[in-house]
Amino acid sequence: MLLPVVGLIALACSGLVMFALGTSTTGLLPILVGMLAALVPVGPVLMAYLWVDRWEPEPAKILLLAFAWGALGATICSLAFNSRAQAIGDLIQQGFGADFAAVIGAPIAEEAAKAAFLVVLFVRRRNEFDGVVDGIVYAGVTAAGFAFTENIWYFARVFNEGGFGSASSGIVGLFILRGVLAPFAHPLFTSLTGIGIGIAALSGNRVVRVVAPVVGYLCAAGLHSLWNFSTTVGDGTTFINLYFLIMVPIFAGMVVLVVWQRRREQRIVAAQLPDMEAHRWIAASEVSLLASMPGRKNWRRIVRRKVGERASRAVAAYQHAVTELAFLRHRMSQGTAGADAEQRHRVLLSALLAARQTAVDAPGAAKAEGGQHG
Repeated sequence: MLLPVVGLIALACSGLVMFALGTSTTGLLPILVGMLAALVPVGPVLMAYLWVDRWEPEPAKILLLAFAWGALGATICSLAFNSRAQAIGDLIQQGFGADFAAVIGAPIAEEAAKAAFLVVLFVRRRNEFDGVVDGIVYAGVTAAGFAFTENIWYFARVFNEGGFGSASSGIVGLFILRGVLAPFAHPLFTSLTGIGIGIAALSGNRVVRVVAPVVGYLCAAGLHSLWNFSTTVGDGTTFINLYFLIMVPIFAGMVVLVVWQRRREQRIVAAQLPDMEAHRWIAASEVSLLASMPGRKNWRRIVRRKVGERASRAVAAYQHAVTELAFLRHRMSQGTAGADAEQRHRVLLSALLAARQTAVDAPGAAKAEGGQHG
């Protein structure tokens, strides 16, 4: 019971420390301007990751905690390490500290700090990971929080030095770089770690469970290092080459991977529905509706139009319960569900039946759905 409280207190203290450091360094007005500028790119990034998570939405509380850890905990941990890395760089060669911290220290520390949340979640709440998509979503939301705080700091500092500027200078120029060209940079880096943890969740091999997250982290830190090299040590040509030859293809590959994994999730759910119908946990008339996202959306839309929002939310809860149980049954068939799979199966089945009853009992829902519940 004390662990969540201690964690929230620690995050709150981290936020206060970051705010104090920012205002003491740049002033209150630049921090407020930086905050407004940072809000613009973080919204679309979060919406993109929530769209990816449509088949089996992760708990809102965990996603909020992931964002908070990235925005507060991971940033202050990275800040402490980066200052040490700069000192180490200056010891190696005077004046080399800033470049060493940017290219070597920051990628190692920042990706480790963001990955810490994913590792803890994987160890303590293994059942929250159904595969690669979950790893990408948790990683992306955590990194979005980190990028939000980092953007506040960068925007504030640049505004303090050069005001709003133009397309090539000041906060406008930096916004084009960080808010338009590369709003997905940090989420893309950390998503590589998320992919590694997602692969570990799918595997029954102990070696894979250890190696996959490590490889994912090394890829995240390596890509992060290349990005920082192009923006700090390299010139404009270096940045353009890296952006179009490496970052854009990797981002495109990530999009393809997400689409493929979403279709895989759909196939998993669809494959489990006939057996669930045979056990009479769901009705035969619901199988086709539950097997596709358009079918589910149309089902909720009809109920919302004819009955109301309350009945629609009940149907949505039922659909989510079906998905949770389908994924668990798939993992059980693959032997990757864990020792407590049977207990969780009973819990999820009870939740499914309760959600279904709530949907059926919603005033007028059964009639509005045209007997779909059966």
